Parts: sequence; C-alpha cells; structure tokens
Amino acid sequence: MNLPNYFLADLPSDATLSPALLREACQTLKYNRERYLADRSTRSLVDLLDGLAEDWLKENFPFRAMALEQGPAATGFSAATLAAGLDSFFKQLTKENLHSLLEQDLGHVDRLDELCATTPEREGSRSSKAVGPEFLFHITAGGLPSPALSSIILGLLVRSAQFVKCASGASLVPRLFAHSLYETEPKLGACLELAEWPGGSAQLEEVLFAEADCVTATGTDETLAAIRLRVPPKTKFLGYGHRVSFAFISSKALSARAAHKQVERAVADVVAWDQLGCLSPHVIYVENGGHLSPVEFALAMSKELAQRELREPRGRISVEVAATIASRRSFYEIRAIESSTQLFCSPGSTAWTVIYEEDPRFQLSCLHRFIYVKGVKDLNEALQSADSVRGLVSTVGLAAADDEAPDLARELADWGVPRICPVGQMQNPPLTWRHDGRPSLGDLVRWTDWERE
Repeated sequence: MNLPNYFLADLPSDATLSPALLREACQTLKYNRERYLADRSTRSLVDLLDGLAEDWLKENFPFRAMALEQGPAATGFSAATLAAGLDSFFKQLTKENLHSLLEQDLGHVDRLDELCATTPEREGSRSSKAVGPEFLFHITAGGLPSPALSSIILGLLVRSAQFVKCASGASLVPRLFAHSLYETEPKLGACLELAEWPGGSAQLEEVLFAEADCVTATGTDETLAAIRLRVPPKTKFLGYGHRVSFAFISSKALSARAAHKQVERAVADVVAWDQLGCLSPHVIYVENGGHLSPVEFALAMSKELAQRELREPRGRISVEVAATIASRRSFYEIRAIESSTQLFCSPGSTAWTVIYEEDPRFQLSCLHRFIYVKGVKDLNEALQSADSVRGLVSTVGLAAADDEAPDLARELADWGVPRICPVGQMQNPPLTWRHDGRPSLGDLVRWTDWERE
C-alpha cells in the first residue's frame, strides 16, 4: 500500500518546509475545523474512535500491517514488540472507556456539546460547558508512539484543529493512524496535520506558537523549560517532562503458588516497549521473606527474559547504547567478585541484563531491558532508597496480598506517587489514567458556568 501525500510528514525527507507553508497549513486546519469538526457531537466522535480501534486490532488491517512491516526499521522496535504495544493501546480505546474518561474528567459525557449538570450542580441551580482549544500544537518526543496517538485522540475529542510535530524518525505510527482516520472520515482527517523536523527549528516553531491556543510538549525537563519561554503568555502550555518508575513486590505476593506469576509480570514490564517509556521500571524492589529471595527472584527473571527474547526479541540499538550496556555490565562483573552483587545477562548479546544488588539505593537503568533487582526489608526502606527521585516518579508497580495492598497503596500515595498499578501493567495504563497526576481532558479545556436563579 502506498500512502497518498495527505500530510506534510508524507513528503520526501529532503522536502523543505517554510514558515509560509506552515502558516498556510494552520489557516487551513482552522477552516476545516470550523466546517467539519466544531459541531460534531461527542458521542459520534466516540463511536468513530471505537470503530477505528477495532480496525487497528485486526491483523489484516492495512495500516497495522504497514506499521508492523516498516516499524522495525523506522522505530527500532521488533515487530512482536510493536504488535504487543499496539494491541495494549487500542484495546483500551473503547466506547465504554471513552465515556468513562469524559465522565471522570468533565463530569458528563455531553459536557463538550452543551451546558449540562451533574446532580450536585442541579441542586445548586448550575450547569457547565467545557470548550476545547481551537488549535492545538503538539510537540512529541521520540521513542514510544502511544503518547502521540493519545494526544491526537484527546485533541479530536475536544474538537481541536491539531498540528503534530513528530521527533525526527518517529512519525511512522502516528502518520499511519492519521491516514486511517482520513480514510474513515476524510473531513476529520483534514483537521489534522503531522510534520517532522529536527528540534530547534525556531522559525518553523514560532509560526505554530503564534497560531496555537494550546501547546503540549513531551521531553526532558530542560527541553520543556526552553519551550515554555517561547510560548506566548496568552497561550496555554502543557508540558510532560522526564519521569522514572519502579516496582515493589511484597513477600506475601511471593508465595509458592504466586511467585512464578510475579516473575512473569515483572518481566512483562521490562519487555514492554523495550523498557523505554517513563512507565517502565528501572528498579524492582523485592521484600525479603518471600518464597523467592530477592536474588532468586533476579535469577528467575533472567530465565524468563531469555524465553521472552525468543518470542519477542528486543529491537535494534545503536552502537553507543550497546557500548553503554557493555560497560555497565563490566562494572558489575568486577563488583560481583568482591560482593554479593550478581550479574545475569544474555550470552553473546546485550539483549537483556539483570543486576542483583543488596544496596537498595535507586539507580537509573540503561533501559533496553536492563533491570536492577534489590532486596529490602519493607516498602518504607524502598521509598527511603528512592528518595533521590521523589517527585519524579510516574508509576509504581505493586504486587501485594489483598490484606496489605490498601495500606501499601496509601503509603505510596502519601509519598507522592501519581499512579499505582499491578506489576505487569506498568506500560499499559488505562485510558482514564491521569498523566503525571493531571486530568488529560481536563487540562485541555476551559469552562463556562451558568448560575441560574
């Protein structure tokens, strides 16, 4: 299948983009939104997205097939990893989940269509309407495609014209999703634009900053700070910076009956998207006293990672990343001679690495399926050991018995963790999750309240 040149990202890599071209694209997007999107009902958009997600879950869907065929070369992920990631994402994009998101963030499914009220609002003779930005400019990071897809979907729900600036080399999957939307409803596809250029192209970005009502950006904290300085004061800016994640597995969750299942789930979190997302664990803290000791847990993880590599191989990596992993391994090989540290790794490749250490201090992983396993006496010791990243944690995967899970979750919440989920689901957040503890739809809209006599 050959894609038509509907989007700027479809142009040849040597095509030149100019400020004038982008300014014209912005005006066209706003015009198309006013004609085709502004008056669409929320429920019709939900039905559209629900059907589109079903298509993306079909093996013979042309756009999915192209993503799996071209994705390994374009994204660095193996076809198996891409397939698993796409399945996880689109299984969440259902009518029921979209309705739940609208009700959670806005209080009512029809809040974007008309002035409406929840029960407390009716009792207070009030009603409200939420209004999305006329024009959204998204600056996406490289790596995982799912954040860019989420941005497009949220922008569509709030009826915004959207311009998505993809990181260099990262436009394939978002572009294919945009084409699938265009094929399903061309008029809605015409309210979306995607392009790709290296960061720091100030002349191009200044045009979009000037045109947008809201700018969203994902990247390092330094990148976000630089963007924020360039966004006009009147324009809303939503930045999502670098975050890290870890897991905690209680001794009660490591009973003889459940231990192997917890190993499988922990490995699933490491394998998903090759551990490259902010939701992927750097460290797995294992409480002492379970059926598997922390070092036995690390060994079991290594065996499971070897099996997963056969079914879902890690994607290609650069020479520099491979050298970093090899260097880190060498360090732990030497440390293992003189201490209780143990290194388990894939023979003849850098495909996966498990480091067991008694020192519980949080450490940043090399990623690409490189995981630390550390023994702790309880959750409190794990949190003390992770104090260096307090306030920067996105997700904690939790494996615990039913009778202790509520207290552990409360302790994590009080420490400042915005998302707690079962081990095995760290890279599979629900559609309703609050990114960095913030409402995804609620962040985008402005409100009008009507107080009646």
